Amino acid sequence: MKSHLRGLRQLVVAGAALTALAVVAACGGGSSNNSASGGTTTGSADAVDAALKAGGELTYWSWTPSAQAQVDAFMKQYPNVKVNLVNAGTGNDQYTKLQNVIKAGSGAPDVAQVEYQALPQFALPGSLVDLNQYGFSQYESSYTASTWASVHAGSGLYGLPQDSGPMALFYNKEVFAKYGIAVPKTWDEYVAAAKKLHAANPKAYISNDSGDAGFTTSMIWQAGGTPFKTDGKNVTINLQDDGSKKWTATWNQLVTGGLVSSIPGWTDEWYKALGDGTIATLPTGAWMPGVMESSVKAGAGKWAVAPMPTYDGQPATAENGGSTESVLKQSKNPALAAAFVRWLNHDEGVKTFLASGGFPATTADLKDPAFVGKGSAYFGGQKINEVLTGAADSVVKGWTYLPYELYANSIYGDTVGKSYQSKSDLNTGLKSWQDALVSYGNQQGFQVNG
Repeated sequence: MKSHLRGLRQLVVAGAALTALAVVAACGGGSSNNSASGGTTTGSADAVDAALKAGGELTYWSWTPSAQAQVDAFMKQYPNVKVNLVNAGTGNDQYTKLQNVIKAGSGAPDVAQVEYQALPQFALPGSLVDLNQYGFSQYESSYTASTWASVHAGSGLYGLPQDSGPMALFYNKEVFAKYGIAVPKTWDEYVAAAKKLHAANPKAYISNDSGDAGFTTSMIWQAGGTPFKTDGKNVTINLQDDGSKKWTATWNQLVTGGLVSSIPGWTDEWYKALGDGTIATLPTGAWMPGVMESSVKAGAGKWAVAPMPTYDGQPATAENGGSTESVLKQSKNPALAAAFVRWLNHDEGVKTFLASGGFPATTADLKDPAFVGKGSAYFGGQKINEVLTGAADSVVKGWTYLPYELYANSIYGDTVGKSYQSKSDLNTGLKSWQDALVSYGNQQGFQVNG
């Protein structure tokens, strides 16, 4: 696995560099009507309905588990449209292939799944279709504020939100009961719980964290940090802002004190540790229940969900994960592709997505009594969506990603990761990460202050 990740990292770094150069060219006022962007696209709201009526053929790249069911349902409703579903890999695997076909000027799908954090890196160079031209801005009220903001880059709208990942605290209630630990409402209480648990059982940990870029940025977001700011090709990076330091002041106690397990996430060892009580909590996104139900069967009936601990006891959380579907500029039928995106993430496709365990970005579904009040057998009958939908209303505003976030994530292990490995001050790692990101951005033609 490690050797695979090293190879993947090299591909991501190379692809990110190509995309970053294109971003700078676009932000610098150059024309985006080139082979990378596939030319200009114009349309209208009426064109979307007309394209559905006329029919045609689309290619769709996605790794979401519900993709096949959604495609089947769409083609049943619109038999004059053929959708070819391709799983080109998960996350970075797909992005590398997508960057390659964009560079080549041909071979891109009509529609692709893109995570919120990766969207600016494809949108800003002009590789995606701005859906404002199809009147999609009218759907703003259908989505949570945080996910609606996440499908924008500058003034452009490059997708409709597919899902959301407002963070909550998943905890093993059996472990908490055994060691007399109350569910923490603040991060100070969380640190105290970590110390109490590990003192009582040195083999048990409050959580695991071996260093993850997405987790770090989400935690800084929850703390009110805004370390990344972009205005055209002007970028500001400050991983020592108030929010960043607020998070490290808490998390340093856990890392330097050996109070979090170093078991890597998404491994067999991790799933086992979640099931046997070795790992007692997970601060993570609202999509986690489906993962636990399918991969941590030994944890059934043991786990519960609570709001994220905060710094002052008042509700506040961040997004962790989430994707949209975007129309590629290379599409020969962008209006039909836009119609497919609308169906997937605004119309009937949403129900199919939720049936597979997805967590909605749509406000109507987040307020649906049947969804909110549904009990979860895995979580002992708890109505977990009461907590998770509440989290969706408490996402801190103002967060933005870097225009080269994929590259940033790829070098995280070489910077912040070293602080985790040595169980030393995370601020040192964040400063190293910032220095590397400032240097890289300036090399790519951005004007970066940090």
